[in-house]
Amino acid sequence: QVQLQESGPGLVKPSQTLSLTCTVSGGSVTSVYYYWYWIRQPPGQGLEWIGSIAATGSTYYSPSLKSRTSISRDTSNNQFSLQLSSVTPEDTAVYYCARGHKEVPGTTWDDYDNWGHGTQVTVSS
Repeated sequence: QVQLQESGPGLVKPSQTLSLTCTVSGGSVTSVYYYWYWIRQPPGQGLEWIGSIAATGSTYYSPSLKSRTSISRDTSNNQFSLQLSSVTPEDTAVYYCARGHKEVPGTTWDDYDNWGHGTQVTVSS
């Protein structure tokens, strides 16, 4: 059974870059047919897809966040990472890493077959 664990700072100042890492166990980030995602859920709102990285290393980003987002991976440590630049308080959310089968997933948990516990990130000075 694959397990995903998010890690990173819980507090980020406005205008800085949010950096999170997802460590994967029980599976490989280079496994064929899988996509690996970053998603978030702001307070009182639904899921928002941020971006995906494929087994090939190709990346796909939400159009609304594309200019500020970078997703990369470290195959030697079986991890993938998120960088979101120029953050504002509107980026405050619980951030999750997840796995699924679609290049661009939907907005419900049914679109993911595994996900981490999530990590709260607050943007505040």
